[in-house]
Amino acid sequence: MFRRSWRHAAATAAVLLALGSVTACGDDSSDSEDLSENRAGAMENYAVGTQFKATEPLSFSVLYNNHPNYPLKEDWLFWTELQSRTNVSLEKVAVPLSDYNQKRSLLIGAGDAPLLIPKTYPPDVHAYVSSGAILPVSDYLDLMPNFKDKIEKWNLKAEMDTLRQQDGKFYLLPGLHEKPWHEYSLAVRTDILEELNLQVPKTWDEVYTMLKAMKAAYPDVYPFSDRFSQPNPAGNLLNMLAVSYGLQGAGWNFQHVTWNDQAQQFEYTGATEQYKQMLQYLNKLVSEKLLDPESFTQTDDLARQKLANSKSFVISSNAQTLVNDYRPDLAATNPKAKITKIPLPIGPAGEINPASRLENGMMISSKARDSKNFVAMMQFVDWLWYSDEGQEFAKWGVEGTTFVKDATGKKTLAPDVDMIGLNPGAPKHLQKDFGFGNGVFAYGGKPELVQAFFSPEEQEFQQVMNARAPKSPPPPYPLNDEEREQVSLWETPLKDHVYQATLQFVLGQRDFAEWDAYVAELKSKNMDAYLELVNEAHKRYQEKN
Repeated sequence: MFRRSWRHAAATAAVLLALGSVTACGDDSSDSEDLSENRAGAMENYAVGTQFKATEPLSFSVLYNNHPNYPLKEDWLFWTELQSRTNVSLEKVAVPLSDYNQKRSLLIGAGDAPLLIPKTYPPDVHAYVSSGAILPVSDYLDLMPNFKDKIEKWNLKAEMDTLRQQDGKFYLLPGLHEKPWHEYSLAVRTDILEELNLQVPKTWDEVYTMLKAMKAAYPDVYPFSDRFSQPNPAGNLLNMLAVSYGLQGAGWNFQHVTWNDQAQQFEYTGATEQYKQMLQYLNKLVSEKLLDPESFTQTDDLARQKLANSKSFVISSNAQTLVNDYRPDLAATNPKAKITKIPLPIGPAGEINPASRLENGMMISSKARDSKNFVAMMQFVDWLWYSDEGQEFAKWGVEGTTFVKDATGKKTLAPDVDMIGLNPGAPKHLQKDFGFGNGVFAYGGKPELVQAFFSPEEQEFQQVMNARAPKSPPPPYPLNDEEREQVSLWETPLKDHVYQATLQFVLGQRDFAEWDAYVAELKSKNMDAYLELVNEAHKRYQEKN
């Protein structure tokens, strides 16, 4: 599925920290609180590897993100099997996907939110911390052995710390990945590579060489014409290049600050030397007519048309757009054409996997703390979302009904069950008819689970990306309410000016000799004050931790 919203959140994404060998300052163990009145239904010896089952029937309310691709059904096997395994039923407060964020805000603001609030991205949490409406979940990690175990085993401490608020606590339980999951790269016409005796490019410099060769053979073509230009100019292309140049993000994932490890401070992303070098690279592609200048503004449909009509040979892609868009488009116009998503080209930052190992996660209403079933609820959340068994159940369903295993234990979908075209023509669908593989419950985990329904081609892509070192997360700089309000006033004018100047420099409308003048313009829009506030917040966090 598209994860563009997560890309916007990626650099701020990271979460928590387990106690014990990975305990952080600011966390309060549940042992320090009296939970004796909140243990109704809880298991006494719940631990990693234990099937959670409440000692009495329980029901918890949950905000349910109702996806139009698999609308909620009350007779799904997921609900009945979940109740059978855990003795827990869920009271769904269903909200359409399109209205989810707005409805969530209204419910929390009115004090009417369900106890469990999943499908929440890290930046969304900030708005609810000061009101006291959501639980500081970092205080209760001792109730979640699977969650703690994965943080420790997968060495997620650094990522987790970046979600801490100014009080040192975190308020979100995120999806946890053992390995980063990077989706986006370039799709390239491999039949053109074969025709020109070219290899798949491994670096951005080799991409330039490839495009030069394509242009020489097809002088009337812009070899590279890109999509994903809305709502930000060249949104995906700029972000891919930014992380390749060692920046925190650009384009549709523009991040105002990037950590300079050598200087031990944050710098303003759009004013760095790396950002300038990135724009110079793009300007070279545009000036030599290798990159279509319309790539920065055109619609996705127009970009697809150019590719389908052989007016271009390279375009941004993820696994779905490759299979669902480009290959059918080309099959209709040029059946002999072949196109493949290549591993993300390597830039000055080296062989890194830029994806976060965290995903959207769950807030818990502060009302839950007073429930007599609070401990049981935290155990339930820990099992369903964070245990290996719970994650397998949410993803695959029930053996013999939705999936089967061979003699080696390898799982495959049951022959009469389809998921993303793996069993075309099957009469039943894993999500629509059974409720499994549901984005509310099924995310995170080991690579073999995350990639369970990937095509062999996409699994090969992920293997290449997973062999690369994960991108180091930036250090935390939690802001208090007053600081957050202040930076929100500065961010839009700064970002708008970066976008405007980016287009001007790339398209040759502004000379790079004016770079210093551009940086001065950012300073006039409070860039230095922004950086001072962020760096002071970082120092404050360091002193406390």
